[in-house]
Amino acid sequence: MKRTLVKGIVASSLLATSLTVLAEPTCTDAPESDWMSQDQMKQQIADAGYKVKEFKTTDGSCYEIYGWDDQERRVEIYFNPVNGDIVKKEVD
Repeated sequence: MKRTLVKGIVASSLLATSLTVLAEPTCTDAPESDWMSQDQMKQQIADAGYKVKEFKTTDGSCYEIYGWDDQERRVEIYFNPVNGDIVKKEVD
């Protein structure tokens, strides 16, 4: 019984980790010294019409925002920090 429970817990943990990795893209493999500064990226995002609620750097080497677009829709966007291109965008 214990062995089955442990296997189930391990399988659930691996699945949850896999889903998290799939949900977050990898944006670049360039060193951080090649990235735009956060201030430059924030300005580019604002110039594109987005309002930022939260800005962060992800484990997948992306700049990520949670906020709103110019039509007041909620967005989650991953940007390539080297060139500012959108890598993944989700709109609610």
